[in-house]
Amino acid sequence: MFNKIRNVFVHKLDASFADHKFNHHVKKSMSTLKVEWRKDPKLDLAIEKDKRYKLCARVVKEVLNEPGQVIPLRYLEKRRERMRLNVHITTFLNQNPGLFDVYFNRIKPKSEHVRFLRVSDRLRNFLEEEKRIYRENEPLIVSKLCKLLMMSKNKVISADKLLHVKREFGFPNDFLVNLIPKYPQYFRLIGCPGEEKSFLELVSWGPEFAKSVIEQRAEEETKLTGISVRPNFTVKLPPGFFLNKEMREWTRDWIELDYISPYEDVSHLDQSSREMEKRTIGVFHELLSLSLYKRIPVPILSKFCDEYRFSNAFSSAFTRHSGIFYLSLKGGIKTAMLREAYKNDELIDRDPLLEIKDKFVQLLEEGWQQRAEELRLRGEQIQKDMQSLAVKAGE
Repeated sequence: MFNKIRNVFVHKLDASFADHKFNHHVKKSMSTLKVEWRKDPKLDLAIEKDKRYKLCARVVKEVLNEPGQVIPLRYLEKRRERMRLNVHITTFLNQNPGLFDVYFNRIKPKSEHVRFLRVSDRLRNFLEEEKRIYRENEPLIVSKLCKLLMMSKNKVISADKLLHVKREFGFPNDFLVNLIPKYPQYFRLIGCPGEEKSFLELVSWGPEFAKSVIEQRAEEETKLTGISVRPNFTVKLPPGFFLNKEMREWTRDWIELDYISPYEDVSHLDQSSREMEKRTIGVFHELLSLSLYKRIPVPILSKFCDEYRFSNAFSSAFTRHSGIFYLSLKGGIKTAMLREAYKNDELIDRDPLLEIKDKFVQLLEEGWQQRAEELRLRGEQIQKDMQSLAVKAGE
């Protein structure tokens, strides 16, 4: 099975290299290997489609973080730039009904009444659903946290960094306070969350978590076919993509190297070796596989250079291995995406925690339908009024 997959890949690169032997390879510095970046409109669309949902989520988060989950409307207006909101708050509320209730109250005891926002009943119902989904998927969240720690150099990661990536992996806001203490067999929290020197440490190695997505897939294929399948990357070159001769040779030989699990100890490997490159690509693949959308912004990955032994120029690996990853530039932010996880602009295997997004989108769509119906009725009323005026004018 693996040979069949490999041969398809080799033919894709250049059929004339199919019988070339690995030991003829002349080692080249990875820094000299150049691959032209090519835009993938379908994968860019996957990011674009989430734009409105993420904008609404940012505004909701801003209100939820306020004491009592209420805020004067004019205060929220001043935070538009931070929330990357390009319309006024009143316009946003009109476009997205059902998220908040507007009411009048005083900011100070003797001040004038001003408009406040508070969470609507429909949004509160969603927040309860969100808690349920987190509870039901707690083992998955624990598994992800263990895997992130087990791949790291010293099996310890800054708590602040984990808080920074919580949305990428689907962790609840309070996971350090309410989830971590429930699993002392796996985790130890050093310091207090929010403090500069606060870390999450792995207490014990969990063999059940030490298999990568690639290794699990190879095992499943072996059981299914009865033929031993060697773990390796799925390479899917985008249509019309071209690699020069030097890059085809390097990639063919690199794919033949043994797969190195991201959970293996690689302290003995030279940082500039092809083996270390193979392991680093394995870490990227595993991190993206664990993420909710099988994609992570490069600036977020850059925060973990020390923990996962990434080089300073690590982002070039995403274009060097364009058959495995796509580096999107959508929105002016570099985002690493896992090609095999998508069919056109849709995720193939969806993370169970994406049910939270589905519920939130359902809430938004209910509001959008409500607004569309209100606009339709208003339009009909205007038309009736105009007809009445026309009749009166003709009398």
